Formats: sequence, C-alpha cells, structure tokens
Amino acid sequence: EFQFGTNWSKYSKFVGDIFGAPLAIETISAFFLESVFLGLVLFGWDRLSRNAHCFATFMVAVGSTLSAFWIIVANSWMQTPAAYILRNGRAELTSFWGAVFNASTMPRFLHTVDGAIMTGAFFMLGISAWFLFKKQHVSSARVTFLLALVVAQIASVVQLGLGHYHAVQVVNTQPAKLAAIEGLFTTQAHAPLLLFGIPDAERGTVDYAVRIPGGLSMLAYGKPAATVTGLDAFPRAQWPPIPLTFYPFHLMVVIGFMLIGFPALGLLLLWMKKLYTNRLYLVLAMLAVPLPFLANELGWMTAEVGRQPWIVYQVLATSDAVSVTVPRSNVIFSMVTLGLVYAMLFAIWILVLRREIRRGPEAPTVMSTAEVVR
Repeated sequence: EFQFGTNWSKYSKFVGDIFGAPLAIETISAFFLESVFLGLVLFGWDRLSRNAHCFATFMVAVGSTLSAFWIIVANSWMQTPAAYILRNGRAELTSFWGAVFNASTMPRFLHTVDGAIMTGAFFMLGISAWFLFKKQHVSSARVTFLLALVVAQIASVVQLGLGHYHAVQVVNTQPAKLAAIEGLFTTQAHAPLLLFGIPDAERGTVDYAVRIPGGLSMLAYGKPAATVTGLDAFPRAQWPPIPLTFYPFHLMVVIGFMLIGFPALGLLLLWMKKLYTNRLYLVLAMLAVPLPFLANELGWMTAEVGRQPWIVYQVLATSDAVSVTVPRSNVIFSMVTLGLVYAMLFAIWILVLRREIRRGPEAPTVMSTAEVVR
C-alpha cells in the first residue's frame, strides 16, 4: 500500500476505483480475522482448551485463505481486467462481482492455494524427517510425517490439474504470455509442446528444442490440429521478456513433477514398511523443503513478467503507471529499505524456527496414527 501511493501514483489514480476495494475488504475481514485468532493461538496454549486452540488455529488458516483470495482478486484484475469503463482518464467499476470473478480469479486462486498447501506439507515433511533422522520425538514424528506425506501427494497431483486449468485460461486471455512461456514465435496449427530448448528472441528460434508434435495444441484446445497464436501476432514492443518468462515456467514444471514423484516414492516405502527407517529418503525430505517455495516464486515470476509490458493487461502500460515526480534514488532507497526489513524478519523467523525445532513437539497422550498403521 505504501508503494502504490509513492512509486505507482499514476497507476493508483487510474485504477483506484477498482483496485482499492479488494484490498480494503482484505484488510477489514481477512487480516483482522487472522490477527485476532493468531493472538489466541500464540498466547492461548495454557488458557484455552485443546478444542478451542484447534479452532483458533483453523481460523488463522481460514483468514489466510480469505486474504489470499482478495489479494489475488486485485492481481487477477490486472491480468484480465473486466467490469469497468474508461471515463475521464480512469478505470471505473461497473460491476463489483464482475470485477471480483474476472476470467483469471478462480484459476489463479485455486492454483495458488494448492501451492500453499503443498508448501506446508513439504515443510511439515522435512521437519518430521529431521526428528526421525535424529531419532527424537519418534512417536509424534511418525504421525506428522505420514500425514504430511499423504497431503503432499494429494495436493501435488491436484496441482497438475489446476495448473492445466490455469494454463487454458492463459491461452484464452493472455496469448502473448503463453507464446513466451512456450517459446512459440510463429502462429501455427499442430503447435508442438516444448519440453526443452533455449529460446533466442532475436532470431525467433529455439535452439536444441525437444518437442512433442501437436502437444501444445492438444493441451490448449483439446485438438492436436488447433491453431495456437504465436509471438508473431503481436508487435515486438508488446512481447514479454522471453528468458524471464520461459525459463521460470519450465523450471517450475520440472520442480512440480519432482514434487509429485517424491511423496509417491514415500508411499511406496510405506507399503514396503521402510518409510521411517530409510535414512536417504529422510535426508531428501529435508532437502526438498525449499522446492515448493521456489516453485511458487517461479510461478509468480512467470505470471508477472509474462504480462509485460502491461501493468493492466492491454489497458495500461507499466511505463505509464510509475510516479513521475519520485526520483529513481527514492525508489531504490524504498526498495532496499523494505528488502532489509524483510531480510531481518526472515532471519528472526529462522532463529525462532530453529528454537522450536530443538524444543520439539509435546509428548503424545494417546496412541498415534502411525502406531495404529504399524
């Protein structure tokens, strides 16, 4: 919110009638819901019953999910603007719900939330693997390890379908982004699906390309002979930055398939009764913790860089949205300052997390799920 009023004043003036509503709703509803119940979670360990504490934890998750929805509503409107008219040099809202449920809101929201569930599951898997590897809190760790493994498997497989759902939306609403993602420089029928390659935007070619003939047409339109729009259909000035769109997307896909295969291997080891004792798998589970975080960031990079040069797709250019009276030095200063604040918060988070891991979970008072399975 601070940067909207300083670095992006022309953008704020242009879309303030639309962009402000979801951010205000997010603050009034989701943010306060998270904050209130987070206080109960943190300070209610010895004051609330187990059921009340569990409910408070659940409400924090609900608040976070609502927060994600309204933030994504705001961002999705920038990707696929809807329900507005241009009047007096500003975008004015014509239908609140039409703007909320624009073409990309639900695909992006579901894709993002499932990515968050995957991130939580792999995080929980890695912490549990640490306890099992160190032979500490084994009874509790077996329960959390198994739960995280099952959730990670379900969420990662579901993400495959949600990713396709989101990609089809991009096909229909942001064809230039799709073309940059796939390195498709020429509009063509039987468009191939690019598995590997090095795009060269200057020559309009992809070196060392490994393709599936007709694969992109099939995924995009359900017909291998369908025509897919390439970058040649757009002025060169409206091409997204190819490397920063192409490489993050393909790396995200590679990580995504890794995140599908890893819990599947764990379930196989569970069936073989070797899950909790396979030390190599436990080490890999710990090393896998950053992968969903990285995949999420790569996905957002693809989404945001892929819509350039537009800040509001095909309505307002990014170059026309910046503040003209704020010098570059001030922008750099604010970015560096915010970066340092977040770096400090990240360091504190690591220290607190380390302390909590060393402390470990409470001793279970009932028979664990893992003991029942065993």
